[in-house]
Amino acid sequence: MLQPSDEAVHSLAVRMLADYDAGNPGTVFGEGVRFELGDAWRLQGAVTRLREARGEQVVGYKVGCVSPGNQKTMGVAQPVWGRLWNTEQYQDGVVLSKANYNNIAIEAEFGVTLARLVTPDMALEEVAASVDALYPLLELHDLVMRGEPPHGHELVANNCINCGVVRGAPIRDLHASRDTDLKLVYDGDVVDAWASLTWPGNILAALAWLARDLATQGLELSAGALVLTGAWGPPIPLATHTHVEVTSSTFGNVAATFSQ
Repeated sequence: MLQPSDEAVHSLAVRMLADYDAGNPGTVFGEGVRFELGDAWRLQGAVTRLREARGEQVVGYKVGCVSPGNQKTMGVAQPVWGRLWNTEQYQDGVVLSKANYNNIAIEAEFGVTLARLVTPDMALEEVAASVDALYPLLELHDLVMRGEPPHGHELVANNCINCGVVRGAPIRDLHASRDTDLKLVYDGDVVDAWASLTWPGNILAALAWLARDLATQGLELSAGALVLTGAWGPPIPLATHTHVEVTSSTFGNVAATFSQ
């Protein structure tokens, strides 16, 4: 497969951002466009530069495909990551419109903000000591894949289909190891759940990998960054439901309502 020129990548990025803004992301992949993963990262980076040029700011990163099964399905050999934007951050109780999304789907997750730089060589204990606060959260996705599988290149180029984050209240008492459950609830019905997740082990397991992979692109996990640490299940389409809640026995709850 030929490597696209910088001009071609820029042209595709302009179109991808226009499609994203119009609520119709990734149309180029429905026309047969495929990339090697390295070029998909170039495309994500090109869209990033366009968004920054119009005043948006990267506030952190999300980790995706943390499970080997998801990696195999997507045709990737390791996790992937996307950028989080200041224009797509929401607080507990927010009311959002489904009309602003394309097949809105949600994952129950935890996120952390960092008190200091996380470096690629840090052990888990050092990473945990670098966390300022932990949040229960909803990760929002435009769940649209238009090309032929596997979709790894499309996932990466489309910023891992992230389109927003709804955060709960911060938890800062994180000194002791502990277990928690985690549930994703649509209109009162549990649609996904995990009985036992561990802080910091399960929750922070991917952060050292993320710091290493970001470093290959000249990026870092700096103080103040928000990091979505990885979901344990797939995004669940909201469909006709309107009220979403993520509950955690140890780290609190967060909710959002989606108007029709």
